[in-house]
Amino acid sequence: MHYGQQVAGRVLALATAMFTANFSIWTLYAVLGVQLRERYALSATEYGILLAAPIFSGALLRFPAGLLAEHYSTKTLILVQMGVLLPALLLLPSIDSYSGHLLTGLWLGISGVSFVLGIRYISPWFEKKHQGTAMGVFGAGNVGAAITLALAPAIENWFGRDWIGPVYGAGLLLLMLSFAIWAPRETRYMRSRSGGSLFSDMQPLREIRVWRYGLYYYFVFGSFVALLLWLPNYYLSAYGVSTSQAMALTLVFVALSSSVRALGGWFADRYGARTVNWSVFWTCLVCLFFLSYPPTSMTIHGVERDVHLNIEVGIELFTLLLQVIGIAQGFGRASVYKALHDNYPAHMGSVGGTVATVGALGGFTLPVMFGIAQDLVGIHSAAFMLLYGVLAFCMLVMYLAIQRERRQQRLVFARQHNFLHQGSTDAGALTDR
Repeated sequence: MHYGQQVAGRVLALATAMFTANFSIWTLYAVLGVQLRERYALSATEYGILLAAPIFSGALLRFPAGLLAEHYSTKTLILVQMGVLLPALLLLPSIDSYSGHLLTGLWLGISGVSFVLGIRYISPWFEKKHQGTAMGVFGAGNVGAAITLALAPAIENWFGRDWIGPVYGAGLLLLMLSFAIWAPRETRYMRSRSGGSLFSDMQPLREIRVWRYGLYYYFVFGSFVALLLWLPNYYLSAYGVSTSQAMALTLVFVALSSSVRALGGWFADRYGARTVNWSVFWTCLVCLFFLSYPPTSMTIHGVERDVHLNIEVGIELFTLLLQVIGIAQGFGRASVYKALHDNYPAHMGSVGGTVATVGALGGFTLPVMFGIAQDLVGIHSAAFMLLYGVLAFCMLVMYLAIQRERRQQRLVFARQHNFLHQGSTDAGALTDR
C-alpha cells in the first residue's frame, strides 16, 4: 500500500461507507416502487420505467463525473454530490403523482455517480497487486441495496411512509460530516497521475477493448441492479408470497452478491480477471437456462393411457439458482474493474466512468425491457429469457475478442522470429525452381 496502511485503510473504509449509503438511495425505488405500483395501478412497462428512473440519470452522469474526477479533488466532488441529494430526500414525502415520482427518481439518480468518484478516490492509495482486493471491498458497498430492503420497510412500520426520505436525508448528512472531517485529501502526486487534459483522458475510449469491458459490466452490474429492483414484485406475482417475504428473499440475493465482491477481487488478483469472467459467464448461463423455463403442463399420449407432466421451477429452486447468479455477478463486477486498472491505471476516472456508465445503462434498460417482455409474452419468466440472450451475446463477443487477440499475438511472435520473412523466402525459392 502507498502512504501507510492506516491511511489507506481509512480511505477505503470511509469511501466504502459513502458508496454504501449512496447505493441504498439509488435503489430506494425497489421498496417504494412496489407500493406505487398498487397506488397508481401501473402496468409492467410503467412499473419498469419507474424503477429505472434513478438508474437512468445515474448512468448518464457517471461519465462526466469520471472526467471531472480526473481534474478536481474527488473528495470535494463526493461531498458536493451528497449535498445535492439532500433536498430530493426531504421533498420525497410531498410527491403525490406518478410523474412527480419519475422526476424525483431522476434527481435521486445523482447517487449513482458515487461509484465512479469512489473508485477514482481509492485507486491511488493502493499498489497494483492490491487493486483487485481494494476495489472489491469498495464495491461491496452494493450491500446498500440490502440495507434499503431492510431499513425502508422498518422506517415505514415505525414512523410511517412519509418518514423514509427524511430519515435517509439525516443519515446522509451525518455521513457527509464524517467524510469531510476524516477522509484524507489526495496529494498533488495523486492528482498528477491522471492524463492531464481532456484529450488525453478521451484517448483510451478509442480502443474497442474499453467498450467490450463495458458490455461485460452491462451484464454483471446492470442485470444485478435490474434484478434487485424487479425481484420483490416478481416474488409477489409469480409465487404469491407476502411483501415482507419478497423483500427478505431479495435482500438475501443482494447481500450475498455484494458481500462476495471483495472475494472476487482477491480471485482476480490471484488467478486473473479473464479466468474469473469466463467462470462467471458460464455459471450464469446454466442458471438462467433453468430460470427461463416457464411453468409447463404436458400430456404424453401413451399406449394404454395418457401421462400428464407438470414442469415448474419452485420457489426453493428459483431462490437457490438466483443466489448462485448473485455470487457469480459479485465476482464478475470485481474482476472487470481489476482488468480496467491493469490496463488503464492512469485513467480510472474516464475509462472507469465509461464502463460504469454502460453498466448502469443495463440497470436502466433491463427493467424496462423486463416489463415490455412480460406484457408482450405474458409469462413471468420472460425477464430471464431476456437475460439469457444478453449473456449469450456477451459470451460471443468475449470469445471472438480472445480469438482475435490470440491471432495478433501469434502474428507478432512470427514477425519477431522472422517466420514470415523466412516463409516468403522459401516460397520464392520454390517458385524459382
